[in-house]
Amino acid sequence: MSSSNRSRVTIDVDGTRYVDDVEPRTLLVHHLREHLGKIGTVVGCDTSNCGACTVLMGSPDQPQQSVKSCSVLAVQADGASVTTVEGLAGPNGELHAVQQAFHELHALQCGFCTPGMIMSAVDLLRDNPDPTEEEVREGLSGNLCRCTGYQNIVRAVRSAAAALRAQAEVLAEVTA
Repeated sequence: MSSSNRSRVTIDVDGTRYVDDVEPRTLLVHHLREHLGKIGTVVGCDTSNCGACTVLMGSPDQPQQSVKSCSVLAVQADGASVTTVEGLAGPNGELHAVQQAFHELHALQCGFCTPGMIMSAVDLLRDNPDPTEEEVREGLSGNLCRCTGYQNIVRAVRSAAAALRAQAEVLAEVTA
């Protein structure tokens, strides 16, 4: 394919700026996986039904929110910042509270849906730091798991919410 059939995009992914030439029809999920090596973002159904490919995406004037990266073209992400499941971990590799809770509470079986569930949960907890069980289920309703009964997933999200609230309280005390 000639370079005239490609578009230049600049996307910040997990804190690193990438400038690439992409085919206009390239889905963000494929760009993340195949060109940037972000294989934690899973290709599930390619129809936006399962949510396995969920990432957080925002722009300089809009905060990040969960999007199904199989429903976004890479050219639509030009100028955006994207956080993948790999980007949640801290600088020393410490897991994000949601990742840690999923691990500790066995909120997975095969693990295929887990990255999307985690990303949707992070977005949910940003907007609602103390969700009820029903609110967690509603917040994750765009993500499908074919293996579990969702019980441990809901428990993990609520546990992560409590951990994040405790972290915020400690930070508030330290800075007061």
